[in-house]
Amino acid sequence: MSPKNKEYLDKFLSYLRNERRYSDNTVIAYKNDIEHYIGFLDKEDFGDLDEISSKVAEFYLGELRDEYTPKSIQRKVSSLKTMYNYFVNLNEMESNPFISVTLPKLEKRLPKFIYENEIQDFFDSIDVTTERGKRDKLIFMLLYGSGLRVSELTDLKLKDLNIEDRVISVHGKGSKDRLVPINKETQKEFKTYLSIARPVLLSKSDDLDNDNVFLNFKGTSLTPRGVRDILNRLIKETSSTLRVSPHTFRHSFATHLLNNGMDVRMVQELLGHSNLSTTQIYTKISKENLMKEYEKAFPKGGKNQ
Repeated sequence: MSPKNKEYLDKFLSYLRNERRYSDNTVIAYKNDIEHYIGFLDKEDFGDLDEISSKVAEFYLGELRDEYTPKSIQRKVSSLKTMYNYFVNLNEMESNPFISVTLPKLEKRLPKFIYENEIQDFFDSIDVTTERGKRDKLIFMLLYGSGLRVSELTDLKLKDLNIEDRVISVHGKGSKDRLVPINKETQKEFKTYLSIARPVLLSKSDDLDNDNVFLNFKGTSLTPRGVRDILNRLIKETSSTLRVSPHTFRHSFATHLLNNGMDVRMVQELLGHSNLSTTQIYTKISKENLMKEYEKAFPKGGKNQ
């Protein structure tokens, strides 16, 4: 890396850290993307960052297509656009060579969901004779039964719960709060967890004032990574064939509500989506599921009637 490119890179990363206040992980992602690009420029002897034309940008895009998915390419180019825009605004570079490049289209992949009988089998397989098992079942009943994001679940505080009225206050994306109902079975599991399991888990920690609803085996606050680890352990323990993530339970919640006739705008409200278009992707899953059930019932296209 040339001294000039290193100076550009260091200055941009400092801007991300100190002015934009980006997290360490985000800054590292930008750094990796830009270093990959600089490595390409060095390998092809194209010169420094401020000497690059749109043709070189297109050439780099072509190389990315041979190695990366459309999603990864879009992320890398987004990093480079942001960097170039920063220096153009400072009048340290004349133009952004990536401003008009044609990016590959992302594949529209439908969210995965679990069938209702599979959900029930999963719940039934959890050993609830232990404190940890009582917690685990409640976690996934809440993700599925109320459609919470994993981060929303791990952020829950005791003050957010109104178990008697079967409603909880959820702090969603963009600091948007919403009230979410819980069903009667989840209400029952909540009471058991709060009165029996949580006090035992909390006693294993020195911080007895911890007000997070969900605790790990050490009695400290459960994290989203911890929820994923719990799911992986449960699948392994029960020899389940499910290939899912914790977020799949939220997808299943939305899909099953639509399959059972709930209005899409009500589902939007429950999920905490800002835009209806985000929720409408589940209507496609619902329609595809309807077609599959239709074809099962009429495998010969109705000729057997």
